[in-house]
Amino acid sequence: MNETFSSPTYLTRLGSLTRHVPINGFVECLKQQCPSIEGCYTLLERKNDECCHRCKGCIKNGIHHASGTEWNDPNDPCKILTCKAGVITESKLRCYTPCSNPTPPSPNHCCPTCPGCYVNGQKVTAERTVTTTEDPCVTCRCNMGRLTCAKQACPVQHCPASRIVHEPGECCAHCTGSGRYMSPPKGACMLGVAVYNSGSTFYVDQCTRCSCTNSAISCIRETCPVLECTSEHQITLPGRCCPQCPIVEESRAACTYIGKTYQDGESWKLDSCKACACMQGKVRCAMPMCPPLNLPCPPNSRLEHPEEQCCPRCVESDGICTVFGDPHYRTFDGKFFSFKGPCKYQLVNDCVGHTFSIRVTNDARSTRSSAWTKTIALKVGDLRVNLGQKMRIKVNGVKINYPYFLPNKLEINRTADTILVSTHIGVKILWDGISFIEVSAPAIYRGKLCGLCGNFNSRTKDDFTTRRGRLMQDPYPFGQSWAVGSKKACTKPRPIDPEKTCRSREDHRLCNRLRSLIFDPCHKKVNPTMYYKACLQDMCECPTRNCYCQSFVAYVHECQRLGIELPRWRQSTRCRTVWEGVGPNVIRRRHH
Repeated sequence: MNETFSSPTYLTRLGSLTRHVPINGFVECLKQQCPSIEGCYTLLERKNDECCHRCKGCIKNGIHHASGTEWNDPNDPCKILTCKAGVITESKLRCYTPCSNPTPPSPNHCCPTCPGCYVNGQKVTAERTVTTTEDPCVTCRCNMGRLTCAKQACPVQHCPASRIVHEPGECCAHCTGSGRYMSPPKGACMLGVAVYNSGSTFYVDQCTRCSCTNSAISCIRETCPVLECTSEHQITLPGRCCPQCPIVEESRAACTYIGKTYQDGESWKLDSCKACACMQGKVRCAMPMCPPLNLPCPPNSRLEHPEEQCCPRCVESDGICTVFGDPHYRTFDGKFFSFKGPCKYQLVNDCVGHTFSIRVTNDARSTRSSAWTKTIALKVGDLRVNLGQKMRIKVNGVKINYPYFLPNKLEINRTADTILVSTHIGVKILWDGISFIEVSAPAIYRGKLCGLCGNFNSRTKDDFTTRRGRLMQDPYPFGQSWAVGSKKACTKPRPIDPEKTCRSREDHRLCNRLRSLIFDPCHKKVNPTMYYKACLQDMCECPTRNCYCQSFVAYVHECQRLGIELPRWRQSTRCRTVWEGVGPNVIRRRHH
């Protein structure tokens, strides 16, 4: 698509994309996060200005409830109502008390509680619920050291029977896929592929009675009691809703499990997810119920499965700010801009807790208009770390060799092409000894940072906030507001018209490698266009002919963060590391 946008900014919709064009010509596209419609077959028609599909909700007593929500009857704490794709299911909780002397329920609560937070040997925490393997519909929760267990009926499924799936070990069946079937006649209701007239009553199964009123379906479903026997031993008599356990002889006190004998009351763990206990001759097992994950994880987060923990989870990712070349910046929130400031600047600062500060000194290097990062100064508590050209490093004014380690404070290691500085507060710096910098800040700093790298609040539109809190549109006044130190720190290139660039065919040929097969494995994940434009700018005043490498380095690191390795890119592009030979550390004026 070839389009020209007027400055300073332009906003438009591209399907589900919001496009933003900053003044320096770099295009940013942000995908709108839509709620999941998986399992919904009553999708509402989208309006012209709507990006996302929506699933039909429910109305109860004049209140609208979104699909997938659950609420209690204000007059009966044991009555639960759920809305699923326009169908309301009403059911009663069945309490389960795995102790001999439970405490009666407190006001506005349904079930009695048990002391301690263990079910069949499995610990229940405030952050997660636990289910029993005998009945996966029993959920146990812990609150202030007391255990509450209850069973709830499953919501009525609205989709056709061919789309209903019941996974082994899961409490409830669910619909797969999504879509929109034909609309029933006005006032009528549709459940699966069956149509019911308004005012009619019908049974879905032996446990569920439903009614249709003005296109809305409401169902009452019986909740079956918690049984002491496993599902394979349960029987359901004809015409009955709930299964029951057969009458058996009283079991022995001890239990045998996988050839090993356990005494009454003894518990054991099978793995990080499952624990069992011997109770009056019966093996009872329980496992945590992992909270539902809306995958893929939201922006700025990643899927994590910690060792010795049962449930995976989406956790906030570290913020990443990248600086490279004739300085091009990609902020923590993803804003891409160029700022050729030739002074010392506040790159990142904890402007709330003041726990750390990172400053950079840019050097014009005898050029007319360029400025390249020359040094980095990190301050964390009483530590001062200075990173210079050719990997010269000082800690508190003393030159050091690496690897370098200060217990519980600082660690400096060499990687394949960079130095990695890791601090005890989680802030890290990658430095290639030429001009590439990558700063990572843990999620606890979200919304607390300031400087050229932005404020790390997941919004690109306010990244150009100056030191005094003003929001700018142009990167130059924004960048200059973060200048620090005296004017002696500045070298003074002569500004030139950015439109009168010095791009040659050779520049295009060298930079065009970003679009070649060398980097093809990453193209679908990371668009190389911005890095290509940055490359052309860097080549403007580069007599050594290898300034294109800094854009390549930045692109490769972005790919590596997404798990895409490009092992032979340096050999294919002739970009050397600082260990092999420093790049444009001294740049002379290029004449045209």
